[in-house]
Amino acid sequence: MKETHSSVVFFVGNRVHKMKKPIDLGFLDNRSREARQRICHREVELNRRLAPDVYLGVADLHGPDGEVCEHFVVMKRLPDERRLAAVIARGEDVSATIDEVARRVAELHAASPRTPEIDRCATAEFVGGLWTESLDHLDRLEVGAQVAPASARIRESVRRFVTGCSTLFDERIADGRAVDGHGDLLADDIFCLDDGPRIIDCLEFNDEFRYGDALLDIAFLAMDLERIGAEEYARRLLRTYTEVSGDHPPASLVHHYIAYRALVRAKVTAVRHEQGDGAAREQALRFVERIEDHLDRGRVRMVLVGGVAATGKTTLSRTVGTHLAAEVLRSDVIRKELAGLAPTDRTGDGLDAGLYSPRHSETTYGELLRRADETLARGRSVVLDATWLSAPRRDAARKVAERRGSEVVEIECRADRAVLLERLAARAARGDDASDATPAVLEEQLRRRDPWPEAVPLDTAAEAVDAAWLGRVLGPAPW
Repeated sequence: MKETHSSVVFFVGNRVHKMKKPIDLGFLDNRSREARQRICHREVELNRRLAPDVYLGVADLHGPDGEVCEHFVVMKRLPDERRLAAVIARGEDVSATIDEVARRVAELHAASPRTPEIDRCATAEFVGGLWTESLDHLDRLEVGAQVAPASARIRESVRRFVTGCSTLFDERIADGRAVDGHGDLLADDIFCLDDGPRIIDCLEFNDEFRYGDALLDIAFLAMDLERIGAEEYARRLLRTYTEVSGDHPPASLVHHYIAYRALVRAKVTAVRHEQGDGAAREQALRFVERIEDHLDRGRVRMVLVGGVAATGKTTLSRTVGTHLAAEVLRSDVIRKELAGLAPTDRTGDGLDAGLYSPRHSETTYGELLRRADETLARGRSVVLDATWLSAPRRDAARKVAERRGSEVVEIECRADRAVLLERLAARAARGDDASDATPAVLEEQLRRRDPWPEAVPLDTAAEAVDAAWLGRVLGPAPW
């Protein structure tokens, strides 16, 4: 016999009989026999999508009086030692199984009906509600009282993401990414058999918990693989799923959904603790730590990389962009694009003239922030490479980030004047850069720049931009 938070499972010979507990957990109510009968039939129907040969049907239990008193889901018994979690624990290579699971889940998603009700469950509003409901439930449990500060941080992080990235949620629904999925993908419920994996035990008691973004579905197994120490397999699962499904989500959404799945497991294990499982308390606490870790890695950031000409802004911006898997936008390139010029076309315009007049500069920065706003709204971090010499322009950038619930990191590149002049001369000789800055422009920039106390200063001629510096200034990389 095995007990879960909602069922008691009896293993007899080559059969498995699963009985629903007559309980109300808030998110499911199986107190009546009729409710348990209904949910048993629903479980068989749904699980036959992925494992038709495993789910044999529903059996009725008759009491001494001949009346039906209980119901069981009847399944073919699968070998415990072939559970994916057990196989991984023994050190076997499960790469092929991981790939096949990703393919089968992608096929399930592709075959899913697309309905307004399913779409609704993938909206930013609904996803935010899922978080709130689960956090509220966790807060009412004994474990929840221990993690109250973490719960408050999680709520704020989620609020910023779902409100700031509403465009991302809307576009994924429009792209058909809202599906009727599995809802409860766990490594213990996948069996590695000679003729291919069997994926069992989907979520049956609440359709809304199974509906939603396809990424939310596959994220459950990614989270569970991480839990058992198989992070490389988790990444392989996501990579294969991306390739097969053609879905290329931003890292922020991947981490957001893995974090939510960790919350679901935190809630379930906290319930098991209150049902008498002594080990479940520590498991729930570890899940809460995992939630915060993923939300931290999935932060959407706007990084302002500024400084006068030739301070190394563009080189640093590319490095930062790689670290954060962020889009890099450069004002010098945008300025030329708006004028119909190639990046390396030379204008001969000096400061306050032609393309560098106040009007053109205002247009350039306006377009830079417009593109940044669109990028942030889609859940992608953005690096803005510009001089940022003007305090009002920096304020305008911060307002865009605030509207999108994104964090702002500000970096001011610096170097000695002699170094700057040497770099300008070398760049002019190469003729391969979008900047038109000259020594005269540099002198004016040095004279006009507003103080930037909020920025992290970086001497690009003396300081190394290594992994430690990037982690300290920007936070953890997504992967």
